[in-house]
Amino acid sequence: MFFAQYYLDCLSQASYLIADETTGKAVVVDPRRDVSEYLTDAAAHGFTIEAVLNTHFHADFLAGHLELADRTGAWIGYGQRAEAEYPIRKLADGERISLGDVQLQILETPGHTPESISVLVYEHTGDPVPYGVLTGDALFIGDVGRPDLLASIGVTADELGRMLYDTIQHKLMALPDAVRVFPAHGAGSACGKNLSTQRQSTIGEQRLTNYACRPMSEEKFVELVTAGQPSAPAYFVYDAILNRKEHGLFDAAAAPRPLSVEEFMERRAAGAVVLDARSPQDFAPGYLRGSVNVPADGRFAEQAGMVVGPEQEVVVVAPQDREEEVVTRLARIGFDKVGGYLREPEGVFPALADDMEQASRLTADGLRGLLNSAEPPLVLDVRNPAEREEGFIEDSLHIPLAELARRLDEIPADRPLVVHCAGGHRSSIAASLLRHTGRTDVSDLLGGYGAWPALPAPADV
Repeated sequence: MFFAQYYLDCLSQASYLIADETTGKAVVVDPRRDVSEYLTDAAAHGFTIEAVLNTHFHADFLAGHLELADRTGAWIGYGQRAEAEYPIRKLADGERISLGDVQLQILETPGHTPESISVLVYEHTGDPVPYGVLTGDALFIGDVGRPDLLASIGVTADELGRMLYDTIQHKLMALPDAVRVFPAHGAGSACGKNLSTQRQSTIGEQRLTNYACRPMSEEKFVELVTAGQPSAPAYFVYDAILNRKEHGLFDAAAAPRPLSVEEFMERRAAGAVVLDARSPQDFAPGYLRGSVNVPADGRFAEQAGMVVGPEQEVVVVAPQDREEEVVTRLARIGFDKVGGYLREPEGVFPALADDMEQASRLTADGLRGLLNSAEPPLVLDVRNPAEREEGFIEDSLHIPLAELARRLDEIPADRPLVVHCAGGHRSSIAASLLRHTGRTDVSDLLGGYGAWPALPAPADV
């Protein structure tokens, strides 16, 4: 058996290539949209990709099933409850897919979504115990899939939570301890709240260490897994729907081209959002007015999907020689309306002086001084709820970054704003979005909340 995991750090997303080395038959599970790595590896080993399986309709990325089917002729498989615009093979609970001696068996595991499946992998046809189980977003390492992401499109979190209870407690925990666990996501993903940095585990380890795998009542389980979930980025519903539909294929060779300064500014004037992917340290000293700063060194695609809509055209300012990377990462979440990018921005910005601005950034000590003044600013905390529970600045307004774009009206317009997160990355994104929407007196806090408790006590006067 050939078994490979492909892990995408920026989306905390795992996909898999499984093959029988004797027959050369292969299957890809939960592929991302840029599929060249699977095709390259399959060709290098002489494999034929015969099927593409999605464990469910993903919400956090646009899967690469259509791209792989187009390139290989593979059929596309989902769970029995799936409905899609394109041809799919509906896989029944217990159904086996033979690659030769290597066998895959479908296990219906609803709860994160109604159609979710897991895939049992048998290294040899007669093995009594599976080599592993690809759990999709049903079971993570240290957590389980959140049951609330589809609540807005027809299925309640309570209904899914009860499905998930049966999936975890009665189906996955019924597997032998030795079965390896290979999830579709890891730490950092908004598909759960307590995901581990480990990329594989075993059923036995999860039985002992995963809070949701311990024996408990259905009511207690639903209460635990629905509490304290991070805010979901707005694009999740868009991707969950788009993954069901026929849509344009990603083609790296047709990536947006570099734009001249004149072309770039024309698109900006016509309404395109300038998405600046430089670091906050490079962005703050000089940026094009109205730019939204989402640094490439981080969870770029997910955070871009929090502050830019998929219907909006964007033009990109990127770190040198990373322009195509940025465009590909946007495409992974289905954001294809990229009009182009500005080549060597640092070299052309001096000629655009009239359109340039600097971002205001405050130290923690500077913020403390302003808060003690006669007209203090409003502090906006854009961390997740679990982070805020560990401490916060008194009288600050809390709106997680994932919710900010849809809750702008809750922010008073008559006071200066100081935005903070944990360390200064998300606050630069949030502050730039606020300026983009017309707020003029916005600063972000250097060092984030981490710098606040470290301040020395005020000197006695």
